[in-house]
Parts: sequence; structure tokens; C-alpha cells
Amino acid sequence: MKLLLIEDDLQAAEYLIKSLRESGYSVDHSPDGRDGLEKATQRHYDVIIADRQLPHVDGLTIITTLRERNDRTPVLILSALGTVDDRVHGLKAGGDDYLTKPFAFAELLARIEALSRRGSALAESSRLKVADLELDLLARKVTRAGQNIDLTTKEFQLLEFLMRRPGQVVTRTMLLEGVWNLHFDPQTNITDVHMSRLRNAVDKGFSRPLIHTVRGAGYVLKE
Repeated sequence: MKLLLIEDDLQAAEYLIKSLRESGYSVDHSPDGRDGLEKATQRHYDVIIADRQLPHVDGLTIITTLRERNDRTPVLILSALGTVDDRVHGLKAGGDDYLTKPFAFAELLARIEALSRRGSALAESSRLKVADLELDLLARKVTRAGQNIDLTTKEFQLLEFLMRRPGQVVTRTMLLEGVWNLHFDPQTNITDVHMSRLRNAVDKGFSRPLIHTVRGAGYVLKE
């Protein structure tokens, strides 16, 4: 498991790096917020541990920047600022946990382990797969057999709706309610038009179609 520690107190950082590595973690260290943000955006980490008060770029700015980029890597905030308002501010900025200094290393370790489990569950639930078709909800990316598929926002939502129900017949009424949030029949072929475009994007050029029309009922996504 790979961690990023963003800590400007070099003595504290040295102790944490040594202890975390002895606990089996791979650790990268950044001594200031600017370097930390650069590492966090360019490399993959299972958990980021960030001091709140950092030179150049503070810890909360790092977190908000990551969240604005749709990066959901779990972040544990370390800070000497320990009032309720301080903790609430840190969590509202997008932090996943908040640990006040000074702290026991055993508690830090337990919190890292909890965040890593949460991050693994999030990553798993944010990726949908049917046959060779994959949809990444966080990256807003769709691929089939490794090839990128460009979709509009509505087509992406439509595909997500289908991929969450593989092998299940999805009616036009279900699509209108689930994708368009319409609870009445608009008397148009809006679902058919978008489904046709989606099918063209997903199935064209492949020998096995995945989106099928069920006559008189709706659609089904299956191998």
C-alpha cells in the first residue's frame, strides 16, 4: 500500500516515515504543500496524510483541489488545530478523517487502515463492467476492449443505468424515470433516439453486440 505524507516538520516526518515503513507501507514524503499537491495529482496513492498548516499551499487547499479534479483518494488531515470548528472545517473541505496532534502512532495506523478499506470499497463500487465494456464513474470514462468510447453526459447516464442492471429488461418508463427524472410519458421517442446513439457508440465495430432491443418491452444489456 502506497502512502503520501505531506509534512513540513522534518523531525516528525522522519519518525512517521520510519514507523510506517516498518509497518509495511510504502511512503513518499513532501515537505511542503506545493510539492505535495504535485505528487498527489501525478501519482497514485492509497491514502494521503496531510498536515493542515503547510508552506506554499495549505493542506485544505490540497484537498479541495483534488476533489475539484474528481480525485477521491482518502485524505487524513493531521493538525495541531483541534477545536470542533477546525475539525468540521477540515472535513467539509473534503478530508476523510482528522487527527489532532499530538497523537499515538497506533491510532494513526488504525485510521490509515480504515481509510484504505474505505478507498478500496469506493474504487470497486465506482467501476462497472459487463463483458469487455467498462465504465469508471469517478473518471467519467468508458472503454470497450481497451478502446475509449466518447459519450455525451446523457448517454453516459443511460449506459450507467443499463450497466447497473445487466441481463435485466429495462423498460422505457424505467429509463424516463431513472435517467430523465420524468414521471410521465412525454409522447416522444427520446429514449429510442438516445439508445440508438448509445448503441452505435458501444457496439459499432464489435462482433458481439451488448445492447439489445426486447420487442414490446424495452432494452437489455448483456453478452
